[in-house]
Amino acid sequence: MARILLIHGAAHGAWCWRDTLPALTALGHEVRAIDLPSHGDDPTPAGEVTLEDYGRAIIDTLDGPTVLVGHSMAGYAITQAAEMDPTHIAGLVYLCAYDPWPGLGLAQMRMEADEQPLLPAIRMAEDRLSFTFDPDMSSDLFYHDCPSETVAYALDNICPQSVAASNTPVDLTENSRALPRSYIICAKDRAIPPAFQCVMASRFDPTRVANLPSGHSPFFSMPDALARTIDTLVKA
Repeated sequence: MARILLIHGAAHGAWCWRDTLPALTALGHEVRAIDLPSHGDDPTPAGEVTLEDYGRAIIDTLDGPTVLVGHSMAGYAITQAAEMDPTHIAGLVYLCAYDPWPGLGLAQMRMEADEQPLLPAIRMAEDRLSFTFDPDMSSDLFYHDCPSETVAYALDNICPQSVAASNTPVDLTENSRALPRSYIICAKDRAIPPAFQCVMASRFDPTRVANLPSGHSPFFSMPDALARTIDTLVKA
């Protein structure tokens, strides 16, 4: 049994783990999900949030050795938390997530990919401190293989995303790099190109890289398979 903390990606919240939480619990794990600042039920304005705020929110939740699972943007959030204080972090799992490279914020990291499927969907706020995703494009980008009820639920809950958090690099040290690190590639992802996920995953121990035949949201499209994959990786 492992203690697992699930961290959502950009514009999402703890709500996105609705179906995966019971699946992981059924496998014997102690599992929680949190809202990062400005997401879900957290009232912080998105324009005021930094990447360090994400890291601090994660650290403040930990009270013992915990594996962090970060989806998409949360690859940056979990890495930032580990760099700030790895004391209670037992490992990092990147779920079709950005694994930070030196000197690159998430927005710059995204541009390293050969394709940019998200760019046409980004809608910047007038103050340019936050952005949202075009709801008419979100279904196909994020949830194309998810049940229709789930898609409606997700679109009702998507929220603005901090620009500052997306533009800040992580100062990488052995604090994060010395931890057990795993990557889950989602082979049918339409938001983060699978080919770029493979490039990021190539920097991981190959025994800690897994694949799912899923789009960008396996927590909705195949929560049981996702739970089994996480279970395997945390036991590795």
